[in-house]
Amino acid sequence: MMLSPDQAADSDHPSSAHSDPESLGGADAKVLGSVSDLEPVEEADGKGGSRATLYPHPPQLSREEKRRRRRATAKYRSAHATRERIRVEAFNLAFAELRKLLPTLPPDKKLSKIEILRLAICYISYLNHVLDV
Repeated sequence: MMLSPDQAADSDHPSSAHSDPESLGGADAKVLGSVSDLEPVEEADGKGGSRATLYPHPPQLSREEKRRRRRATAKYRSAHATRERIRVEAFNLAFAELRKLLPTLPPDKKLSKIEILRLAICYISYLNHVLDV
């Protein structure tokens, strides 16, 4: 690329110098690409000759960006919500089964999850003590 004398003089000035995309920071750097991303492609100009033009490569997405885009789809969110609902139901079922094994007065008293865990710890400790005696 040939620069005119005016452009060459301007390119020495820091405010008008072409900055690389990394110095732009943020999403702009990903969108813009760099001059190294451009590749000359021969194109017929209709006069029997050809001219070289620059076409950007398709953007190469990082693994993290691909993951974000995939997770942004409605289908993925719906499947994730379904999996999470199943996980929470299994978790609550396990707490209910543990609760049935613990002696409390009254037996149908509603306990929080942390109370169930603490009571289970105490009960296991008590059973160990009984076995040791």
